[in-house]
Amino acid sequence: MLVTYIEAIRQAMDEELARDNNVLLMGEDIGVMGGAFKASAGLQEKHGADRVVDMPISESLIVGAGVGLAVQGMRPILEMQFIDFISCGFDQVVNSAATLRYRHGGQAACSIVVRGPSGGGVHGGLYHSQNPEAWFCHVPGLKVVAPATAYDAKGLLKSAVRDDDPVIYLEHKFLYRRIKEDIPAEEYLVPIGKAALRKEGRDLTVVTYGAPVHAVMKAARDMAAEVDIEVIDLRTLLPIDWATVKASARKTGKVLIVHEARLTGGVGGEVAARIAQDCFEDLDGPVMRLCARDAHTPFAPAMEEYVLPNQEKITGAIRKLAAY
Repeated sequence: MLVTYIEAIRQAMDEELARDNNVLLMGEDIGVMGGAFKASAGLQEKHGADRVVDMPISESLIVGAGVGLAVQGMRPILEMQFIDFISCGFDQVVNSAATLRYRHGGQAACSIVVRGPSGGGVHGGLYHSQNPEAWFCHVPGLKVVAPATAYDAKGLLKSAVRDDDPVIYLEHKFLYRRIKEDIPAEEYLVPIGKAALRKEGRDLTVVTYGAPVHAVMKAARDMAAEVDIEVIDLRTLLPIDWATVKASARKTGKVLIVHEARLTGGVGGEVAARIAQDCFEDLDGPVMRLCARDAHTPFAPAMEEYVLPNQEKITGAIRKLAAY
């Protein structure tokens, strides 16, 4: 069945609401309006206003209420209308949700999913373009996922709902209606913590996730006559599938890391450090990163293009590393 990325997300929530009465959806304008991007369109009418709950404009309240419900055995899906505003609920996520199991000696769980539109490329400006994953990948007790395909968007969200730990689910808004994919009609799950080998290659590895996966795959196709590229889609950013990443690094000897989040302090820095530490003798070149510039995401299209990675920059970085 051919579905868009956002429809895959809607299907996942619909199926989980139907499967388990402890699942509920909470967020701003998600009920009557069906969400800012229509990710929850029709779900309140189908499952009721007590299961798909319109909340006040307070991310701290949404996450805090979700934590309280999770302690009571519920499994809330908490939508941030834009993931940028998760900063307003940051304390609830990192100091309440992430630490709850540890604080209770493993006798309590906090099964919440905090999901929201992330990323740029849509000229959304400062408060509607952020990639905040690095904030949360530093926090024990959390899991962080970033699907790049419709298949993974559905399967990872269903796995996140069923997980007993809090999961940050980053859905890239640029992909919402640009990506269409055949996904199975029958139920399936995508495991959290397992990367995807998108393409095998022998000359160079590109490690990426989220929207850049598609640009990297296009580069791999377009440059096939020049360099045989292996593409790893992390899918899960916490915990990272180190076995897959390191096996590919040892195989090709050259690694480029591409992500849309800013360079300094980004997930790519941790990936580069682990590869340099554990695969040093197998490397034939420096571990390189191509990320957003260390700047806010501008509103103007030309400036946004300057700040973010794009097809041309990815191709150039691959050529530079391949020639090393």
